[in-house]
Amino acid sequence: MTKTLTFMALLLALTACGGKPPPANWQMNAVSLLEHAQQRWLEGDGAAADAAMIKARAEIARSGRVDLVARAELAQCAARIASLDFSPCTGYEAAARDAGVADTAYARFLRGDWDGLDTKLLPAHYGAVLAARDSAAAGKAVGDIKSPLPRLIAAALLFQRQQAEPATLMTAIDTASERGWRRPLLAWLEVQRQRALAAGDQDAAAALQRRADLVLGTLAKP
Repeated sequence: MTKTLTFMALLLALTACGGKPPPANWQMNAVSLLEHAQQRWLEGDGAAADAAMIKARAEIARSGRVDLVARAELAQCAARIASLDFSPCTGYEAAARDAGVADTAYARFLRGDWDGLDTKLLPAHYGAVLAARDSAAAGKAVGDIKSPLPRLIAAALLFQRQQAEPATLMTAIDTASERGWRRPLLAWLEVQRQRALAAGDQDAAAALQRRADLVLGTLAKP
């Protein structure tokens, strides 16, 4: 289970059955392309991710459902946030006026705008993070999230809010490492390396750099 709630909601919206005819080709194509776009981004292939998103938008456009376009854009922005890319989610913003209530709440969550946010509109696994009284409790809540991508997203948002403790950084690094997601792994390793340097721990910083070099394929051979 690597999908965000937004992506899962899109999946359900596109493939809901219950006595209805099988999903149309555009629906299945959009779901497949969106999942592909997320995975390619996390693996570090931005060009392939962008190409998949272009095709996904074209498939969804066939329905005339602007709300689904907004939801799809949020799903991709969430993957970027997991990699500590907090650039504006311009694709969503262009379609935001047609977004549903839950998607609007999720967009606020991704922006770090948590004050007064109704957690009932968000995925259940984020509830404990928002309810945490301090950074330590929030970090524990992040570690308890079972799905890896939402776990990374929550960790990234704590980092953005300057609430990410060392244990939260290690949770993010271990999660990205276990999944083989190059882009977030490199981003989180660099955060940890900078903290090690700031603390004067040259050995730890060097070890983290070796890990990054291995991911990049630049580690010196013995």
